[in-house]
Amino acid sequence: MSYQAYHKAQTSAETPSEVEYRLFAQVTNALIAVKDQPVTNPQTIAALDWNRRMWSVFSSDCGTKGNSLPDQLRAGIVSLSIWVSKHSSLVMRGNESVNSLIDINKTIMEGLAEQAQLQANNQHTPAESAKPVNATL
Repeated sequence: MSYQAYHKAQTSAETPSEVEYRLFAQVTNALIAVKDQPVTNPQTIAALDWNRRMWSVFSSDCGTKGNSLPDQLRAGIVSLSIWVSKHSSLVMRGNESVNSLIDINKTIMEGLAEQAQLQANNQHTPAESAKPVNATL
Protein backbone atom coordinates (compact mmCIF):
# COMPACT_ATOMS: atom_id res chain seq x y z
CA MET A 1 0.00 0.00 0.00
CA SER A 2 1.40 3.40 -0.92
CA TYR A 3 1.87 6.15 1.61
CA GLN A 4 -0.77 8.28 -0.15
CA ALA A 5 -3.36 5.51 0.08
CA TYR A 6 -2.58 5.02 3.77
CA HIS A 7 -2.82 8.74 4.43
CA LYS A 8 -6.18 8.94 2.61
CA ALA A 9 -7.58 6.04 4.66
CA GLN A 10 -6.28 7.57 7.87
CA THR A 11 -7.84 10.96 7.20
CA SER A 12 -11.18 9.49 6.10
CA ALA A 13 -11.58 7.30 9.21
CA GLU A 14 -14.08 8.37 11.83
CA THR A 15 -12.93 9.94 15.06
CA PRO A 16 -14.01 8.22 18.29
CA SER A 17 -16.62 10.93 18.86
CA GLU A 18 -17.99 10.41 15.34
CA VAL A 19 -18.38 6.69 16.01
CA GLU A 20 -20.14 7.40 19.30
CA TYR A 21 -22.33 10.02 17.63
CA ARG A 22 -23.33 7.55 14.91
CA LEU A 23 -24.27 4.94 17.53
CA PHE A 24 -26.29 7.47 19.52
CA ALA A 25 -28.06 8.54 16.32
CA GLN A 26 -29.00 4.95 15.45
CA VAL A 27 -30.28 4.19 18.94
CA THR A 28 -32.11 7.51 19.22
CA ASN A 29 -33.75 6.99 15.83
CA ALA A 30 -34.95 3.60 17.06
CA LEU A 31 -36.47 5.26 20.12
CA ILE A 32 -38.11 7.97 18.01
CA ALA A 33 -39.60 5.31 15.73
CA VAL A 34 -41.39 3.64 18.68
CA LYS A 35 -42.21 6.60 20.91
CA ASP A 36 -45.92 6.40 20.10
CA GLN A 37 -46.07 2.60 20.15
CA PRO A 38 -47.31 0.58 23.14
CA VAL A 39 -44.60 -0.63 25.52
CA THR A 40 -45.61 -4.19 24.71
CA ASN A 41 -44.60 -3.70 21.06
CA PRO A 42 -41.51 -5.86 20.34
CA GLN A 43 -39.79 -2.93 18.55
CA THR A 44 -40.35 -0.72 21.59
CA ILE A 45 -38.87 -3.32 23.89
CA ALA A 46 -35.90 -3.80 21.53
CA ALA A 47 -35.25 -0.04 21.25
CA LEU A 48 -35.39 0.45 25.02
CA ASP A 49 -33.09 -2.51 25.56
CA TRP A 50 -30.62 -1.27 22.93
CA ASN A 51 -30.54 2.17 24.55
CA ARG A 52 -30.05 0.71 28.02
CA ARG A 53 -27.25 -1.59 26.82
CA MET A 54 -25.50 1.28 25.01
CA TRP A 55 -25.53 3.38 28.16
CA SER A 56 -24.36 0.41 30.20
CA VAL A 57 -21.36 -0.05 27.92
CA PHE A 58 -20.44 3.64 28.20
CA SER A 59 -20.79 3.41 31.98
CA SER A 60 -18.61 0.32 32.14
CA ASP A 61 -16.02 1.98 29.95
CA CYS A 62 -15.88 4.90 32.37
CA GLY A 63 -14.76 2.49 35.07
CA THR A 64 -11.89 1.00 33.08
CA LYS A 65 -8.36 1.75 34.11
CA GLY A 66 -7.23 3.32 30.83
CA ASN A 67 -10.18 5.69 30.42
CA SER A 68 -8.73 9.16 29.90
CA LEU A 69 -11.91 11.17 30.35
CA PRO A 70 -11.91 13.64 33.24
CA ASP A 71 -13.24 12.18 36.50
CA GLN A 72 -16.22 14.56 36.59
CA LEU A 73 -17.30 13.62 33.07
CA ARG A 74 -16.93 9.91 33.81
CA ALA A 75 -19.04 10.31 36.96
CA GLY A 76 -21.67 12.17 34.95
CA ILE A 77 -21.84 9.39 32.36
CA VAL A 78 -22.20 6.76 35.08
CA SER A 79 -24.98 8.79 36.74
CA LEU A 80 -26.80 9.22 33.43
CA SER A 81 -26.49 5.50 32.76
CA ILE A 82 -28.11 4.71 36.10
CA TRP A 83 -30.89 7.21 35.37
CA VAL A 84 -31.43 5.73 31.88
CA SER A 85 -31.75 2.26 33.35
CA LYS A 86 -34.28 3.36 35.98
CA HIS A 87 -36.25 5.50 33.54
CA SER A 88 -36.34 2.67 31.00
CA SER A 89 -37.91 0.45 33.64
CA LEU A 90 -40.54 3.10 34.31
CA VAL A 91 -41.26 3.35 30.58
CA MET A 92 -41.65 -0.43 30.38
CA ARG A 93 -44.18 -0.29 33.23
CA GLY A 94 -46.12 2.42 31.39
CA ASN A 95 -45.34 5.05 34.03
CA GLU A 96 -43.13 7.29 31.84
CA SER A 97 -42.63 8.11 28.18
CA VAL A 98 -39.68 7.49 25.89
CA ASN A 99 -39.36 11.24 25.25
CA SER A 100 -36.97 11.91 28.14
CA LEU A 101 -34.62 9.19 26.90
CA ILE A 102 -34.69 10.73 23.43
CA ASP A 103 -33.96 14.18 24.88
CA ILE A 104 -30.98 12.93 26.91
CA ASN A 105 -29.54 11.16 23.87
CA LYS A 106 -29.97 14.26 21.70
CA THR A 107 -28.18 16.39 24.30
CA ILE A 108 -25.28 13.94 24.37
CA MET A 109 -25.22 13.92 20.57
CA GLU A 110 -24.81 17.71 20.53
CA GLY A 111 -21.76 17.42 22.76
CA LEU A 112 -20.35 14.58 20.68
CA ALA A 113 -20.79 16.61 17.50
CA GLU A 114 -18.74 19.43 19.01
CA GLN A 115 -16.09 16.98 20.22
CA ALA A 116 -15.98 15.24 16.82
CA GLN A 117 -15.32 18.60 15.16
CA LEU A 118 -12.45 19.29 17.57
CA GLN A 119 -10.99 15.81 16.98
CA ALA A 120 -11.29 16.20 13.21
CA ASN A 121 -9.54 19.57 13.37
CA ASN A 122 -6.73 18.06 15.45
CA GLN A 123 -6.17 15.21 12.97
CA HIS A 124 -4.78 17.58 10.35
CA THR A 125 -1.03 17.56 10.06
CA PRO A 126 0.82 20.82 10.78
CA ALA A 127 1.56 21.22 7.08
CA GLU A 128 -2.14 20.88 6.23
CA SER A 129 -3.14 23.31 8.97
CA ALA A 130 -0.65 25.87 7.68
CA LYS A 131 -2.16 25.93 4.18
CA PRO A 132 -4.31 28.97 3.46
CA VAL A 133 -7.97 28.09 3.05
CA ASN A 134 -8.07 29.33 -0.56
CA ALA A 135 -4.84 27.62 -1.58
CA THR A 136 -4.82 25.62 -4.78
CA LEU A 137 -3.09 22.29 -5.03
